[in-house]
This record gives sequence, structure tokens and C-alpha cells, in this order.
Amino acid sequence: MESTFIERVGNEVKFSVEFTADEFENAQIEVYKNNKKSFAVAGFRKGKVPRKLVELHYGEDIFFEDAVNELVARAYPETLNEFDIEPIDNPILDFSEIAKGAGFTMTATVATPPDVDVRDYKGVKIQSVDHAVSEKDVDREIETLQNRNTRLVIADRPAENGDTVLIDYKGFIDDNQFDGGSEDRHPLKLGAGLFIPGFEEQLLGVKPGEEKDVRVTFPETYHTEDLAGKEALFRCTVHEIKTEEKPEINDDFAQDVSEFDTLSDLRADLRRKLEESAHSRSEMEMKNAVIEKIYLANEIDIPDVMVERQMDELVDEFAQQLRYQGLSPEQYYEYSGKDEAAFRDGLRDDAFKRIKTRLLVRAVADAENFTADEDEIEKEIADMADMYKTESAKLRESMGDTGIKMIRDDIRNRKAVDFLFANAVIEPAAVENEVADQG
Repeated sequence: MESTFIERVGNEVKFSVEFTADEFENAQIEVYKNNKKSFAVAGFRKGKVPRKLVELHYGEDIFFEDAVNELVARAYPETLNEFDIEPIDNPILDFSEIAKGAGFTMTATVATPPDVDVRDYKGVKIQSVDHAVSEKDVDREIETLQNRNTRLVIADRPAENGDTVLIDYKGFIDDNQFDGGSEDRHPLKLGAGLFIPGFEEQLLGVKPGEEKDVRVTFPETYHTEDLAGKEALFRCTVHEIKTEEKPEINDDFAQDVSEFDTLSDLRADLRRKLEESAHSRSEMEMKNAVIEKIYLANEIDIPDVMVERQMDELVDEFAQQLRYQGLSPEQYYEYSGKDEAAFRDGLRDDAFKRIKTRLLVRAVADAENFTADEDEIEKEIADMADMYKTESAKLRESMGDTGIKMIRDDIRNRKAVDFLFANAVIEPAAVENEVADQG
């Protein structure tokens, strides 16, 4: 296989790949081996028909199409990487005459992203952002740790809001017990709003060992149609009542929840982490402000196909998020009353902005000649391997040339964003002066 770069005209690139007769023959052999069980010829069992007989029976070109497809499927991405071509649409492919015992040539015409001559990207003026950390912020972190280490203890008193009651319950409609309405020793936190509206409130004041009838009406929108809008009686038996016991905030607490011996040291560590997070957040917001100004200062003619492809990615991302929540896209459209086509079209502006921003950042990386060396790529792969609990060599192999190129581009883009921020003019944030009414 031999690749040749032919020309670049505007945003279109043309290249050719020449396949030898041996490569074409070997590809046909592989196709035959993978499909020979599909051929039936009288006198032979399936899978035992010789290739020559298959070709005689079905035509000598029977394996041509699949063999060509196999060769192109391997050669096309390899050639894109070889010539550093980024396609934005499916290629237009032309082939020379394909014949038995001969090689052939594939010529590809590929649309690529527009060239971007980015301007006004140095010395961008932005306002300073400083997310300060207060003692109240540290207090909230301490409270989070306290809540995380709260335990339930038996309460020898009537149930109060916030308590967890351990109950048996049986549900009835018109004196008939209904399916799915019964459970033994179910822990229910009063006031959490996890049961049917009105259920939890009627258990306030119950005592251990007490039996309590709870009457409720299922919501009209209840997910079980047989129960929606119906009145129900739940016969409940209370086994025990537990209340939340929060640990006292002192040095012992610090020792229990951290590696520190004193509460003061724990607070200092929490403040340090909050300040690091606040600094990162402030810096990210300022970087975004720089990019936004460059975005507004530059115009790019972006092909529609790039926007459509980005919209496809956004739709896929949203579908993945729904699946994490246990929903399908179809359920979302049904619940929200939205039309799928309208939802997709609503992503157009966001898709356009993502593409334009990406092209501008990459143009800065190109203009400043930023590169990603092998050590930087290896470190990136090592960090990813640690995250996925695998070996760097295995991860790199699975990524292939395309994955490595994505890492290289990410590194270059990060360098470009850091460069933009380092060269920005950061002005003090405007402060509104309150003027007292002298009248």
C-alpha cells in the first residue's frame, strides 16, 4: 500500500492510496475464509466449497466488494493520520478499474475544517475574578463532615420530624390488599417526602409497638395507573424509632474523621483545599472570559456539516446522561412534551459555539507553534491508566494512532488557553459605590 498526497484546494484535500495485486488477493482470501460457510454448492458441505468453485459458481468478482471495503477500512484512517487530515464529513471515493489478479487505486476527496486566521488574541482585557473563602465556608465543610458521620440511635419517645421509624405496613383499597403495597421492617425517615403525600405526617407522634392506620390518596400522576387518584388505607406497626445523633465538633471529632489531631489543624486543611478550589474556579472563569472575547472578535465561516456532526455528539451526550438516570430519550421526550427534532435543533447555537471556540483555540496553538512532546503524551497516558486501573502500554495500544492524536491535540489546546490567559490584561473588578442619600 502506497499513499500519495495530491492537493489541497480550499478546505478540500485529495489523496490516493495504491493497493498491490498481492494485497487485493490476500484480502479476497480473508473474505472467503470468513464467509465460506455461507456458500452452498451441490456435492459439497457448507464451509467446504473450494474458493475457485465458489467464484466459478457465483462469479469471479464475488469477493471483490468486501475485499475492497476491508482494505479501505484499514487504509483510510491510516492515511488520514499520515497526512494529518481531519475530515469533517464522509469522503468521496473513486476507484480505478478493479480486476482479478491486479491492483487498484483509491482516490479520496475529503472536506476539512476551515482555515482560521485568528486575530486580537494577545492582550485581551478582562476583569479579575476572586472567589474568596470565608469562615462560613469552612463551617459548612465541617458541618458536611458532621452530617456524614451522623449515626442513628434508639429514641425512647414519640416520633418527631427527622426521625427514622421502622415499620411494617400493608396497603388496602376498598378493604382489598393491593400488590406492591406491603413491606416488613421498612425504615422511613419522617419529613423526607419519600412516601405518598400525607403518609409521613400521620406517623408523627407514634410510639414503638403502636399500630397506626394511615389514610392517603394516591396522586393522579402516580406511576401505577391502577392506584392513581385512589384512596388507600395503610395498616402500620411501629417497631422502633431512631433519631440522628451528630458527633460533637471537637478535637476527638477531628481525629475520627481525618488524619489530624486537632480541630484547628482540620479547619486549616479544609481552608487550604477550599482556597485551592476557589483559585482554580476563579482562573477557569477568567480563562473563559478571555476565550469569549476572542470568540466575539473573530468571524469564521463554519460548514453546516460540522455543526450537524457536533449536534449529533450533543444528542449522544444527552442520551448518555439520561441513561445514567435510568431514562431513555423516548421517555424524556414523552415526559417533557418535547419533540425530538425540535430538541435537536435547539442545540444548534451551542454546537456552533463549541466548534468555533475549538477552531479558534487550535488556531492560536498553530500560530504560536505549540507542540506536545513524547514525554507529555506519556504522562497523559499514565494518568489515564491510573484512573482506569490499567497499564499504560495496554492503554496506548488500545487507543491507536487516532487516540494518540486526540491526546496531542488536547495538550496543544491547553497550552494555547494557558498562553491566552498569561497574555491577558487582568483589570480589577468593578466595585459599585453606594452613595448615601444626602437629601
